[in-house]
Amino acid sequence: MEKNTNIPGYTYGTSQVAKSPFSLEELKLLQESMLFGEEDLKYLKMSYDILKDQTSDILNVWYGFVGSTPQLVYFFGNKTTGEPEGDYLARVRTRFEMWILQTAEANYDQDWLNYQYEIGLRHYTLKKNKTDNATAVPIVNYRYIPALTIPVTATLKPFLSKKGANNEDVEKMYTAWLKSVLLQTILWGQPYLIEGEF
Repeated sequence: MEKNTNIPGYTYGTSQVAKSPFSLEELKLLQESMLFGEEDLKYLKMSYDILKDQTSDILNVWYGFVGSTPQLVYFFGNKTTGEPEGDYLARVRTRFEMWILQTAEANYDQDWLNYQYEIGLRHYTLKKNKTDNATAVPIVNYRYIPALTIPVTATLKPFLSKKGANNEDVEKMYTAWLKSVLLQTILWGQPYLIEGEF
C-alpha cells in the first residue's frame, strides 16, 4: 500500500514521528504473550483485499457507534460547548481509513511501531487536539481505548464475510483482527504510564 501523504495529519513513516520507546524485540514478546503468531499475520493479510474497498462503509458503522455513544463522542466535543467538532471528526476519519488498511497489511516494522506511539500521544494530553487544531477535551481517558477493541472487531466481522470467504477463514481473520486491535490499543497506552511502568 502506498502511504498517502495528502491526508491532513497523516505522518506515518516520516521524520515527524518520534521513535517509539518500545523496541521491536519487546513487541515480539508482547505478541507471543497474546498468542499472536504467523497464522494471525496470514489472516490479517488475507483480510486486506476483502476490506480495502469497504473502508468507508466500515467507518460509517464505527462512527455511527461512537456518535450514538455519549461517553465516546464526548472526546470529539468542544471543551466549552460540548458540541462535537465536525472538522475534527472528519480529519480523524481519513486517518482511520488508513489505519484499517495498515492493520490488514500486518507490517510490524519500526515505522509501524513508531506510529503506534504517535497515535497514543494524540490520545493523551501531550498531543491531543494539536494535529487537527481542535478545541476538544484535552485527553481521551485510557479506559475507553482498549474497550473499543470489542465494538471495532465485532462490527467488522460482517465485512470480512462479504467477499465469499468460507466460515473458517472468516473466523480466523476475525481472531487475527481481535488480537491486532488489542495489541495496538495496549501500545497506545504507553504515554499514559510513568516511564518504566509500561
